[in-house]
Amino acid sequence: MRATTLAILLGTTAAVAGFPSAATAQDRPDQKAFFEIYKELVETNTTLSVGSCTQAAAQIGARLKAAGYADSDITYFSVPDHPKEGGLVAVLKGSNARMKPMLLLAHLDVVEAKREDWTRDPFKLVEDGGYYYARGSTDDKAQAAIWSDAMIRFKTGGYHPKRTIKLALTCGEETTFAFNGAEWLAKNKPDLIAAEFALNEGGGGLLTEQGERKTLFLQVGEKAAQNFTLLATNPGGHSSQPTPDNAIYQLSDALKAVQGYEFPIRFTDTTRAFFAGNAAAQPGPMGDAIKRLLADPTDTAADAVVSANKTFHSVLRTTCVATLVNAGHAENALPQRAIANVNCRIFPGETVDATLAKLKELAGDKVTVTANQPIRPTAVPPTLDPKILGPAKTVAAKHFPGVPILPMMSTGATDGVFLEAVGIPVYGVPGMFIASDINRAHGLNERMNVKSLYDGRDYLFDVVKAYAG
Repeated sequence: MRATTLAILLGTTAAVAGFPSAATAQDRPDQKAFFEIYKELVETNTTLSVGSCTQAAAQIGARLKAAGYADSDITYFSVPDHPKEGGLVAVLKGSNARMKPMLLLAHLDVVEAKREDWTRDPFKLVEDGGYYYARGSTDDKAQAAIWSDAMIRFKTGGYHPKRTIKLALTCGEETTFAFNGAEWLAKNKPDLIAAEFALNEGGGGLLTEQGERKTLFLQVGEKAAQNFTLLATNPGGHSSQPTPDNAIYQLSDALKAVQGYEFPIRFTDTTRAFFAGNAAAQPGPMGDAIKRLLADPTDTAADAVVSANKTFHSVLRTTCVATLVNAGHAENALPQRAIANVNCRIFPGETVDATLAKLKELAGDKVTVTANQPIRPTAVPPTLDPKILGPAKTVAAKHFPGVPILPMMSTGATDGVFLEAVGIPVYGVPGMFIASDINRAHGLNERMNVKSLYDGRDYLFDVVKAYAG
């Protein structure tokens, strides 16, 4: 679930003109080998409805074995009631037992895609106009292919890292109610994925409308996604004799109360650094308002200016929004039932229970509020660790000179929340630049900029080696 914060258009950050064309992006033999991994992965349907992550994991496992990994280096996992939602963990042993392992995380599953809605077959990789088009071309099979390719290149190239490198390819990230491989590993096989830190999706880079590199983002923290049900019930009756006690009106009043409530502003070290960078980059009323808000989070006038940017608004606080409504049973009857789903993105450190308590308070005594299963863990913000930020910036200066890196907190959610719950800090790596439309991830005609993919692959290969030693 590629982080929506990447859609921010920062006003005065550096750009690199003359972004190279896609024509030269696949010339090297190693790039052609990578493309075969990427193509096979993208064209393997891994939707929840008809696809198989287990098949995709087996294909990657076969490639790892062909590269020289032993059976003991590769662990496949699934559960009997979800046989097609499996994944794998692969291990490249390090030479220094005193260094804790690092984990490369990516999810294999993709959002559903209907052929009749797409311009092209969503499960056939097509290159057109400097882009690869297909479901999962960005989210998250680009990352999964890059990590898998790196593990293969490490083995075939004779690279011996000091730090053990682990790869986890999982299923279930895109669907709340699906079997989630990252959660299963964290709960059932924590030793298998134990690591000092994990590198995941969520970071990246932003391209201008002209295709110029604008900003790199390192994701340091994310919100926790949680759904809640609001329910109003009533005996109902004939619509010719209405009463004030109406389930639809009661639910409407509760939803309006939720709409009108602003959760308090919170800052983590990451979001404080993020806004400080934006204040410096945006002179004028916005930059001034950000500075005032950093100094005083209760400054409502500054909040009004900053929160006019919908992404800034969401980075500042927990948000809750109605996403589904169903009410009534007949056009000539008073409603007996009115129900709504409210989707909340909970700020790191804040809990589901506290959010539920606030929603109950807002809804009043005529509407019941419950937290939907599954209950997500409390989001734990990683630290702005120089051991993580330093190599990311150093390697970026080589690959993307002149492009600044900002730490950010995602307003979305990834599988990182499950690893953080068992003590593994998770960072969304920069490297792959995308357009302001988030490469249409989750939507129609999802696409990946060809040059960005290969440049990102080179960057991420080097940055993993920088961390591994």
